[in-house]
Amino acid sequence: MVHVKPRTRRLHLFDLDGTLIRGSAAAVEISRQLGVVEEIAALERGFLEGLTPDEFAVRARELWGDLTVEQVAAAFDGAPWLAGIREVWADIRARGDRCAVISLSPDFFVERLLEWGVDTTHGSAWPAVPFRDAIHRPGILDAAAKVRIARELCAGYGMDPADCVAYGDSMSDAELFALVPDTVAVNADHHLAGLSRHSYAGGDLREAYALVRNSAA
Repeated sequence: MVHVKPRTRRLHLFDLDGTLIRGSAAAVEISRQLGVVEEIAALERGFLEGLTPDEFAVRARELWGDLTVEQVAAAFDGAPWLAGIREVWADIRARGDRCAVISLSPDFFVERLLEWGVDTTHGSAWPAVPFRDAIHRPGILDAAAKVRIARELCAGYGMDPADCVAYGDSMSDAELFALVPDTVAVNADHHLAGLSRHSYAGGDLREAYALVRNSAA
């Protein structure tokens, strides 16, 4: 009798800004609805120059003081998403694997992806919209938090980081890429150069997913 080794279950970890959303970010799309694109662009530049994620959130909260649920929905619906996201997540789950989105962006934006079929989402903890409360700085995620959440998800699913695939585009993904052996740089900047196993440039997540779909079959 031939014994076939069971296929290893995998956990696919997706970044949001610049990865699932091509060339943009949740903060940019929200700011577009409020007419403060230039102001958020200045904050984005500050982030690249060392502004901490929690300070970014505090300042963004000031810009978004009048944000409504309807504007969040419009920002989400109008974002330049990659094609094929729902199809990729459906295939992952059909194969018995798991998928998660881990993002520094506000949880009230990130959690909308649950309707598209992802198993779980993890974003920075923001006050509910419309805002009544201030930012709670400890609830804002950073790059190290992505690694922590990935380890927690692995433990919960009975997996190991060696069983994970990570998809990202920028410096906030570098620590996670150092933890996970199978990685896909998606429309990435120079911060992930030399850190990823695979690289994809384009507008369809199905094509990026194809690079790793059968690698552990």
